[in-house]
Amino acid sequence: MNRRLALIALILTGGAAALPATPAAAQWTVFDPTNYSQNVLTAARTLQQINNQITSLQNQATMLQNMAHDLQRLDFSSVNQITRSMQRIDTLMTQAQGVAFDVAGTDAALAAQYPEVFDAAMSTNDMVRHAQQQMQAAMKAYRQAMRVQAQVAENIRSDGPLLTELVERSQATDGGLQAQQAANQLLALSARQSLQIQSMMAAQYRAESLERARQAQAMAAARERTRRFLGSAHAYTPE
Repeated sequence: MNRRLALIALILTGGAAALPATPAAAQWTVFDPTNYSQNVLTAARTLQQINNQITSLQNQATMLQNMAHDLQRLDFSSVNQITRSMQRIDTLMTQAQGVAFDVAGTDAALAAQYPEVFDAAMSTNDMVRHAQQQMQAAMKAYRQAMRVQAQVAENIRSDGPLLTELVERSQATDGGLQAQQAANQLLALSARQSLQIQSMMAAQYRAESLERARQAQAMAAARERTRRFLGSAHAYTPE
């Protein structure tokens, strides 16, 4: 019985293809090795496809995590500090006395205080009054220029720690958005420094221009007073 069972098992596992087509006994199940191997191969391929899909999903999840990390915002902003320092400069520029920093105000002040030609009807007292106004305008312009220079110097002192902070932040960034935001703040700081230097130069040049105008007006007034003192320059001839 045991030998018979062993023979049947050998036939089913290895030599079933060579057996003639005979009706199988009702109590035995026929094993098809070809069908079995195809099923195993199909299952292996399906499992490989599932593994590939799992790997693809893992790669997509990693990519999304990297994108989220790359889009993380920088947790530091110097905009308020830069804006406040520029507002202090703007306040000083708008507090100009004598000759304001606008075209209409400048034209009106120049026409009133620095006439191109002295009117013949202008008295000596009027000339003195104009000279005093011009001196006051020049002094106010120099005071304002010095105030702007002092404010710029204060801003420069505060720019040192801010620049260090921005550089350290830019070097410690992890994502592209953080690096770009740090770079933008560095550019904003550079633009602020350029604007405040331009404001300082405008105040300085304005003071120098008013001083030159005052000197030119003083020379013109001196010539006019000399002309009036000499009169018509005709010698007196008694009758």
